[in-house]
Amino acid sequence: MKRIKLLILIITLVATAGLQAQNLAVYVSDAANFNSGPFQIAKFDQNGNYEGALIDVSDGIVWPQDIVFVNGEEAVLISNLSASGIISKHQWNTGNLIENFAEGIAGPTRMKIGPDGLLYVLQWSNTNNKVLRYELNGTFVDEFSEVGVVQSIGIDWDSNGDFYVSSYNQSTIRKFNGTTGADMGLFIDSGLQGPTNIFFEPGGDLIVFNYNSGIIKRFDSGGNFVEDLITGVNGCEGFDFFPNGDILIGVGSDGSVRRYDSNYNFIENFVDPGVLITPNAINIREDIPLAVGENALELITVTPTIGTVFTLTDQAINNFDTFVIHNTQGQLVGTIDPGVQRSWNASHLAEGIYLLTSIGNGRRHTQKLVVMAK
Repeated sequence: MKRIKLLILIITLVATAGLQAQNLAVYVSDAANFNSGPFQIAKFDQNGNYEGALIDVSDGIVWPQDIVFVNGEEAVLISNLSASGIISKHQWNTGNLIENFAEGIAGPTRMKIGPDGLLYVLQWSNTNNKVLRYELNGTFVDEFSEVGVVQSIGIDWDSNGDFYVSSYNQSTIRKFNGTTGADMGLFIDSGLQGPTNIFFEPGGDLIVFNYNSGIIKRFDSGGNFVEDLITGVNGCEGFDFFPNGDILIGVGSDGSVRRYDSNYNFIENFVDPGVLITPNAINIREDIPLAVGENALELITVTPTIGTVFTLTDQAINNFDTFVIHNTQGQLVGTIDPGVQRSWNASHLAEGIYLLTSIGNGRRHTQKLVVMAK
């Protein structure tokens, strides 16, 4: 009887966690081993539990750099720092490739929707590195900035509407007129060590992530150094804010995503080291459940869902061809090859919740499994 009550409790907790995860989701770009992968846009719930890859190499991403959701089209844009220079456009609930949003960009890095509603795109190349603008339907508008910024990888606007771009290899921040794109000179020309992301605080101070030194710095509205806010975050790149003001920061040196409060005090590892390799972009938004197509509620991919040995159903094999299992920290713990054996034995793993992701026929389905010995 106690065992039955425990099973009921676990099932209840799993269901409750599923409901809570509908509130917010965290999407993280993993550049992994840079030009050699393995790449993914990983999805986590608001508590940092891994829910699977929204997009991976099978969906056509190569060296992902940034994530922008386009609400009107229920799509997500991914900039790919690859030889082809592509921004790819994907369905936001399946990750399936829709089309190439833009091509021929000289190493697209950061993307941001500007005050004018256009998409601003930075270029990494040492030859053609002006800031580009696109309409959100993919129509090219112009090379907006008067001059290029070599290895540009951070952009933001101040309260006057002027915009600023960081140069990683020159360790500078350049200012541009937000209306005309005219060059207004270097805003910060010293004291930086490989700047990546930048953003303005409501009070007008500029925050700069220094990838090489692992220091996040604050400068005032005149470009004068104020203080070091966070240290020990080598490879810092990628950030976003929770509604309560907490900030998530990607740390490439150990693959963690760290959470800080609004005063930049460390709270916790939102994602522990070992789940991601090089988190370089973060997007927090209302959760978009991973779609599995029609008749999703009737689809059963494995039986049983509680135990130590799990067997693929005929439904699963008829609808999918790839089956992978992760723990809630995002670590791959197993695969099922239906051509060899339809069952997966999890008796060697700790009891708890695991995620079976089934992929195939343009769909991705994630199912929770409870590993528990009888």
